[in-house]
Amino acid sequence: MFLRCKVRRKDGKQHRYWSVVENTRVAGGRVVQRHVLYLGEINDTQELAWRRSIEVLEEGAVRPRTLSLFPEDRVEGLLADASIVRVRLSELRLRRPRQWGACWLALTLWRELQLDQFWSKRLGVSRKGTHWDQVLFVLVAYRLLAPGSEWRLHREWFQRSALADLLGEDAGLAEIHKLYRCHDRLLAHKQAVFDHLTARWRDLFNISYDVLLYDLTSTYFEADPPFPEGDKRRFGYSRDHRPDCVQIIIALVVTPEGLPLAYEVLPGNTADKTTLRGFLERIERQYGKARRIWLMDRGVPTEEVLAEMRDADPPVHYLVGTPKGRLTRLEKHLIAQPWQQARPGVQVKLLAQEGEFYVLAQSRDRVAKERAMRRRQLKRLWARLKQLSTMALSREELLMKLGAARDQSRTAWRLLTIEVAAEDATFSYRLDRNKLRQTRLREGRYLLRTNLVEEDPAKLWGHYLLLMAVEEAFKNLKGDLAIRPVFHQLEARIEAHVFMAFLAYCLHVTLARRLHALAPGLTPRSVLEKFAAMQMIDVHLPTTDGRELVLTRYTEAEPELSLLMKKLKLELPAQPPPKITPAPAPPTPL
Repeated sequence: MFLRCKVRRKDGKQHRYWSVVENTRVAGGRVVQRHVLYLGEINDTQELAWRRSIEVLEEGAVRPRTLSLFPEDRVEGLLADASIVRVRLSELRLRRPRQWGACWLALTLWRELQLDQFWSKRLGVSRKGTHWDQVLFVLVAYRLLAPGSEWRLHREWFQRSALADLLGEDAGLAEIHKLYRCHDRLLAHKQAVFDHLTARWRDLFNISYDVLLYDLTSTYFEADPPFPEGDKRRFGYSRDHRPDCVQIIIALVVTPEGLPLAYEVLPGNTADKTTLRGFLERIERQYGKARRIWLMDRGVPTEEVLAEMRDADPPVHYLVGTPKGRLTRLEKHLIAQPWQQARPGVQVKLLAQEGEFYVLAQSRDRVAKERAMRRRQLKRLWARLKQLSTMALSREELLMKLGAARDQSRTAWRLLTIEVAAEDATFSYRLDRNKLRQTRLREGRYLLRTNLVEEDPAKLWGHYLLLMAVEEAFKNLKGDLAIRPVFHQLEARIEAHVFMAFLAYCLHVTLARRLHALAPGLTPRSVLEKFAAMQMIDVHLPTTDGRELVLTRYTEAEPELSLLMKKLKLELPAQPPPKITPAPAPPTPL
């Protein structure tokens, strides 16, 4: 194996992307390069560390040796010994292949966060001997590795995984009634989990909680109302573009590293601006009053809440996006301020006013993107209007088609002046050049507001970019962890389902933090897929005296996986001890 670099030029800058590859010989004697791990853009220190790890791995590789196997018909010269077991190699059988590597990694992360100890104390063991903490781990591991319904977990996935081997249990752990009943035991411990995880992440990664990110998302249900009185499934503004479905709102607080601190499930018709005050009080109770910065999108805080944050003792600092309408009011003052370079392609200005600071940022890349989007939309709308002007329609049909065109191209529609005749089905349209000029001036520009005493607007802009961490958390919850669809009907179990998705995300982001120090291109999903290649299998060897030797073994790690485990400082456990069935009972004499 070796490192391979690919160079790409973007925006006048040279980017170097690294991968671990190995040479593989194929038919015809050709040698091709097999991609092993994608590392992304790594610095010189990381590159050197990976090269040294590869060299150590290659030098310490075990060289194959030829061994002779002696079946039961070649045992001449052996002394009689009761400890010798003669096996029938010709009747060797391989049974029950199951996924082991990713399950073991999930259990390792679970234990690293000490969630096994946390839940064993709180959930305990039932009178029938059910270890509820292990049932919970099965549900969380399933959500992390192969999310789906509890019925699918019970019916097939548990048997195809090695969780029973890792936990020392059997298939009884995944009985369907246990999976559902486990949901009913979780929500009472939600706040205790938040406290435990924040303390654990502080120990593992030396995380501080001075900067917090707050945002909301929604997840919908394909279910028919009405629901019981007070049910949180409600119609509301859908971020998934499904206004036809009921939904719930999930409010989440994370650190800039993406580590979640708290979340809340709210009714689906909850307005974003009504949620912030409760979270501010909760975080203050949990961590005390401290100099803390809250980063939020523009639709979350109200003017009243921002005033309360400024007047608090000590003041609660915030950095929040601002609607572009406020830019009109401040435009005269901002024009007089000089531009400063925040990063290549990004310029910022700072304006102090009424106890706050306003930051105007302009991104060259964002300007190009927004202009390209606007041009495509305007071109599509213009072509549609031209097509409608040539069609023979009634006035009602024309109005309906114009309404449909407006829904498809709302941004471009605002740049046109369209006049429909009062009596017949004719209309005229033209481009409003004043609106177009104003739109061009505001494309790629963002206005932020803050009560931070910070003279460097570039730092404020850098803080605001951290909001991508909470967006990434929502992306992982809805993508990798497939929080939707929700198969439950009871509200308490719906909230427990979200809670288990939260726990699975905690494992996901813990792995991400460990990978980030190695290479930014290594994602938790790609690493879990690498580990999933390791299987566990039962080797059955019949003996000459009628017994059966059973060897439960996980497969050997491929070289690239061995390299990855070395970098993560993970050591595989010992193989399980062999088992042998008792000798058959002698036949009963007649």
